[in-house]
Amino acid sequence: MASEPAEGTTLEVLRRLESGPRGLTEAEAEARLITSGENTLPEVRTPAWPLRAVRALRDPFTAVLLCLGLVSVAIASWGTGVVILALVVVSCVLRATGEHRADRSLSALRELVAGTAAVLRRADGREPPEPREIPVAELVPGDVIRLGPGDLIPADVRLLRARGLTVHEAALTGESAPVAKRADGTGESLLCLQGSSVASGTATAVVVATGTGTRFAAAHRQPAARREGGAFDRSVHGISWVLIRFMLLTPPLVLMAAALRGRGLETLPFAVAVAVGLTPEMLPVIVTTCLARGAALLARTHGVIVKRLPALHDLGAVDVLCVDKTGTLTQDRPVVARSLDPAGRDDPEVLRWAAVGAWWTLQLAELPAPDALDEALLEAAGPVGEEYDGVDAVPFDPVRRIATAVVRGSLGRHTVVVTGAVEAVLERCATEPGERDRLLALAAREADTGLRVLALATADRPAGARSPSDPRGLDFRGLVTFRDALAPTAAEALRGLADRGVTVKVLTGDHPATAARACRELGLDPGRVRTAAELTDAEAAGTTVVARCTPQDKARLVAALRAAGHTVGFLGDGVNDVAALRTADVSLAPRSAVGVARESADVVLAEKDLTAIGHAITAGRHASGNIASYLRVTLSSNLGNVVAMLAAGLLLPFLPMLPAQVLAQNLCFDAAQLAFAHDRPGVAALRGPAVLRPRSFLRFVTGFGLLNALADLATFAVLALALDGPDAVDDEAVFHSAWFTENLLTQALVMLLLHSGRGVEGSRVPGPVGLAAAGLAAVGLLLPPSPLGSALGMTALPAAYYLLPAVVLGLYALALTAARARLRRRQP
Repeated sequence: MASEPAEGTTLEVLRRLESGPRGLTEAEAEARLITSGENTLPEVRTPAWPLRAVRALRDPFTAVLLCLGLVSVAIASWGTGVVILALVVVSCVLRATGEHRADRSLSALRELVAGTAAVLRRADGREPPEPREIPVAELVPGDVIRLGPGDLIPADVRLLRARGLTVHEAALTGESAPVAKRADGTGESLLCLQGSSVASGTATAVVVATGTGTRFAAAHRQPAARREGGAFDRSVHGISWVLIRFMLLTPPLVLMAAALRGRGLETLPFAVAVAVGLTPEMLPVIVTTCLARGAALLARTHGVIVKRLPALHDLGAVDVLCVDKTGTLTQDRPVVARSLDPAGRDDPEVLRWAAVGAWWTLQLAELPAPDALDEALLEAAGPVGEEYDGVDAVPFDPVRRIATAVVRGSLGRHTVVVTGAVEAVLERCATEPGERDRLLALAAREADTGLRVLALATADRPAGARSPSDPRGLDFRGLVTFRDALAPTAAEALRGLADRGVTVKVLTGDHPATAARACRELGLDPGRVRTAAELTDAEAAGTTVVARCTPQDKARLVAALRAAGHTVGFLGDGVNDVAALRTADVSLAPRSAVGVARESADVVLAEKDLTAIGHAITAGRHASGNIASYLRVTLSSNLGNVVAMLAAGLLLPFLPMLPAQVLAQNLCFDAAQLAFAHDRPGVAALRGPAVLRPRSFLRFVTGFGLLNALADLATFAVLALALDGPDAVDDEAVFHSAWFTENLLTQALVMLLLHSGRGVEGSRVPGPVGLAAAGLAAVGLLLPPSPLGSALGMTALPAAYYLLPAVVLGLYALALTAARARLRRRQP
């Protein structure tokens, strides 16, 4: 436990850990890593492949299939039972294999965003320690680490030094407010535990426990519950349970039809086989494969890493994306807009003197780097400042709100250059009555347009005068205004998101005018900009830009949008974004985000770029579109076959197909439909959020299923005429063979005409679904006359028997095409 090595004084703790304030040497760290093991939690390990296969039985369709197979075995229908149980095994193996490959790929991808820690290490005991970033997994007890705002606490640590340190411990205690920590405190106040994160301040600490020895590991032995699925996932589950209820009704309906024809329980295997025929047993396999392929493609081509595989579903369904302004729509730096004299006219001298002050403040105050405004001044003014000799400088002080630089002027004179907040500079200027109010109004007008304003004043002083840190009696020279530098790809990315049906909402802590100006420059209509304090939850959906947002405001607005029925994505990179990241349907963070934000995100971007989000949303819709195509095709076809089987069971003196034939047909159809995992959806499938609406989807399936049933029954009528009436019992094998062939040809047509892939959109190259459909049609034509067909009770068909069913199939293809075109016209 962490408490044992952490007890006692700081010196006692360091002695117990055989460490010191300078940290460990590389050799000591390597030896301890072998002894203590990697700093990882046991629950992150993925289950073994056989366990995955067993867990696949929890899928509702697979569980129903298993029950039907056991029923078949119980009634001694060995052939039916073996085939059904084989389907269960194949489904479990394929799903387990897909999940195993997906987790293996994601594990490799996560290494790209693996957490690191700033640790003090030495090559040997004589050299001074050097801070370096190492993977969190390589931390060992005794390591000395440094912590800053936004860092995740990588292990249980004891504070050595701390300055203004507060820590979020919600993951451990449920307490939402940050907790203050002190190196000179007692008890828990000098400990920081793994699973918490730094809210503010800095610290140096020694690692006292790693891996399974941390309190976080002890308190979280079980894996965390997964986040509730998104809108698309919930829709698929809703449709699935409707189908399962219908499947359970199918065997009684078949038995009732058989009873009306005077047949008894000997038809139960056929009833079970028909119920199996309605099952989309490949759904779990196709879902896993589509998501894994989409995640791998995103990582390979766009550097986007999907940490939670089902998040691709959510990305495809996103219709509202919430972003911050800074770093997303704009870059993290300002640029000079204008420089104005006191009358409001453009004056380049104002910019030049402000840049001189920035240059000498940077040189004489020994700042590590210029602040953002000084950097913008120096970039806009070019090479200035070196023509003067610097005398003294006082950097910007947030209390005084000014920066001062003194340079040599004419002989025996010095020039004092003061820049800062308008009010603070004017307080130090000698102005005429009423002039101060006029200048404040001028600055306010510029600020109201969304610009940041910096005031400039100068004074001429004798060289012998002491350089004042707070000068007075200055001459007001003018204003320099700044605007945010726009992100170079933001405008195009916003247009692309709008074309995809995604509404972008800006949640920012900036001034309303600043946010509105950036949006207008990018072509995004801000509408009426509201502040978070005045905006109610009911108004969130109708507001594009919300300013003055606190972290709690962002989370509240995201929750309000979800409650209004939207699927919400949130992009954030700071500590203040964590609450909103955890509230959104799908959370995104750049790789450069603070540790706690990156850990909270479902998707990690290579850069904080809206273009990458557009690619991720497209990939999500790609995967979801393929899954929806599979569901449309398989359910329409299967429903039509079931209805036709029920009707034929009432009309024929024998079973329309043998149980083994039904299962063989179903197995061939399932194998062909694996091609949907490799399909490329058409443009229409990518244009809007990938949300399945259960009612409209079931209407689609019912309508096209009944159309398929009519084609099957028309084929039945043609076969009855061709066989000189259905009472010719000797022709059972011919009837079964003909209907088997017709069913597979019908299913091949459905695959071609109802999927949303590029082949339908006019591509000359047949896609994977087209090739699979051709293969399915070939099996339908070649299997009955083959030895395997004979084993299944089928026979070769005379050539004349192909003519009339071919006419039926041609009419069915025309009807299917017309119905599909009519449906597309009705869709928005």
